[in-house]
Amino acid sequence: MSPSGNRTTGGSLRDYWTDGSVAMLCAAISELTGVTVQLRDERGIVLDPDQDAEFFGGRIEPIESNAMVFPIRLGGQEGGTTIGSVVIGCRDSVKSLIADPNDGSCSLIERMGELIATMAIQMCTDVSELRVRVKEIEVLYRLNALLVAGGRVDETLELALDAAIDALDLDAGAIMLLPEDSEGLARMDLEDELERSASIGLSESWLNCPLPLSDGRAIDKASLDGEVIAIENLHTDERILARDQVIEEGLKSFLGAGMVFDGRPIGVIRVYARSDRSFTGAERRLIRSIGQSAAMAVEQARLIKMKARERRTQRSLKIAATVQKRMMPDRLPEVPNLDIAARFSPSFQIAGDFYDVFEVRNKIGIMVGDVVGKGIVAGLLMSAVRATLRAYAELSDDLSRVMARTNEAVCRDTTVAEFATIWYGVFDPETNELCYVTAGHEPSIILTQGQDGKWTHQWLKGEGLVAGVQVGEEYVMERITLAKDQVIVAYTDGMMDAVDFEGQRWGRDRLIQAAIDSLDENPDGDADWIVERIFWHLRQFRGLQAQADDETVVVMRSK
Repeated sequence: MSPSGNRTTGGSLRDYWTDGSVAMLCAAISELTGVTVQLRDERGIVLDPDQDAEFFGGRIEPIESNAMVFPIRLGGQEGGTTIGSVVIGCRDSVKSLIADPNDGSCSLIERMGELIATMAIQMCTDVSELRVRVKEIEVLYRLNALLVAGGRVDETLELALDAAIDALDLDAGAIMLLPEDSEGLARMDLEDELERSASIGLSESWLNCPLPLSDGRAIDKASLDGEVIAIENLHTDERILARDQVIEEGLKSFLGAGMVFDGRPIGVIRVYARSDRSFTGAERRLIRSIGQSAAMAVEQARLIKMKARERRTQRSLKIAATVQKRMMPDRLPEVPNLDIAARFSPSFQIAGDFYDVFEVRNKIGIMVGDVVGKGIVAGLLMSAVRATLRAYAELSDDLSRVMARTNEAVCRDTTVAEFATIWYGVFDPETNELCYVTAGHEPSIILTQGQDGKWTHQWLKGEGLVAGVQVGEEYVMERITLAKDQVIVAYTDGMMDAVDFEGQRWGRDRLIQAAIDSLDENPDGDADWIVERIFWHLRQFRGLQAQADDETVVVMRSK
């Protein structure tokens, strides 16, 4: 039964009046013993079994001075709230029932009075806890509905706070959340920086007060550690720091709990009463359940938000990857006296490797590069380096100067932790001369077939610091004239960094052997064949192991 009128729940026996069974028991004992046994409410009004207590029925009848009164206290006989009593008629009328009047032994009727009061307390406690459980189910149902609906965080918090205040019959409250990190997760290391996210029934002056509720935020820290904090009187509790503000706000009692999801606290829920209030174990369990369910709903809302953001990011990455792919040559130019093929295999959507083959001043420019890192930052730097080198390549045949100016541009536009390795060559179809310059890049391989049909390898020499580290770095342009059927393999370090399931690196030796094996298998194989076989050998070595880095190979075979 709901409380009658506007009385506070737990203040009167009438709030727990059901079928009048306790009053009936009192009447039955009175009839059997001839001693008056009455059930009274907190004001002393007699509750008769045939009257409806909900509508304030009952007889006003004074209690005799020598009557025996057994209080009915909710929340414990010592410190609980008195909600009624069992009254037994004057002691003179029960002398005949006393077992031994000389030693003051308790009479049977007194014992029955105690038992009736105890029974009434148990019944009221059961009803009280049942009501709290019903409220808890209602609240959790509302909060769990948010899990399905996936509402916004602010809406979820407002609903959780309103439900807590309503279910516990309180007056005000607030929810404070820990700051979020870049991934939307609560920063548990910032427990001193709880941020207000929802409030009901509290003034702006209270909400904007710079002082924490307790000294050293002891209450908040205990709540975040999983404790439920109940304070009957904020005015006298030694932990309260902002006592003047508490009094000015008219707050008297406090109940607080942490909002914990999957063992991780995300905030605290605080609720207040403007009058004295002692909180039962059931009510403490209820605020803890509300806090946990609210935390779950908040994390669900955040997860939905994060997934939406992730989808937008993935769409952006997909677009960026498409743009980056378009920057690579779709079709390589046909070059007299030189067959060229290339393959680029990124480890992520956005790569740091790049290659380019383009016409420059009636010759063919070939570029292979690798910028530090992976992902979006590496992709942006890659685009800038490629565009810069191509721009300077159009201005000069002096590859040393082209690389030096590219280095200066990269140094100017990046931090010391951002740099690129580059191999850049220019092939002259009329003379078969290849000029090239290296900026900290892996040395290219040149393969030559001997008269005995065996293939041997050499490294194309070249020195130079990576681009983007030191302004004024000088680069040396090297020259080589290619003989018929010589093969040059330019590559990035991702080819050597591939590992198998035993953790072994593929390394340069296996790269060289893969190129030689492809030529032994098909001595007349073109550049496409060589590239394909190199990657075939790489896949055989790596198996199902994940790709560790971007992998790029450019093969040139002279005609």
